[in-house]
Amino acid sequence: MTYDEFWPRYLRQHRHAVTRRVHVAGTTAGVALLLAAVVTLDWRLLVAALVVGYGGAWLSHAFVEKNRPETFSHPFWSLASDLRMTILYLTGRLQAELERHGIR
Repeated sequence: MTYDEFWPRYLRQHRHAVTRRVHVAGTTAGVALLLAAVVTLDWRLLVAALVVGYGGAWLSHAFVEKNRPETFSHPFWSLASDLRMTILYLTGRLQAELERHGIR
């Protein structure tokens, strides 16, 4: 599988708007905590970044989507897709991308 094949699969695993919002919030907070960890050299912030970044996302997969997070099968592509989805969401372009892939 190529990343171009993975991306629509990733989007299909995030059909519910609640899941997407939880991912965006977690990814945004996780990136902020990661940057703070680098600036302060505080390893606890790195741990917090991982918990915040993935915790809510995994819970939303379990209780909203009722599917298995792509993180477990494609960790790097999943992380890249989390960042991509967050950027598209924050710039108002995610809905068009979902529609382009037939996801409503």
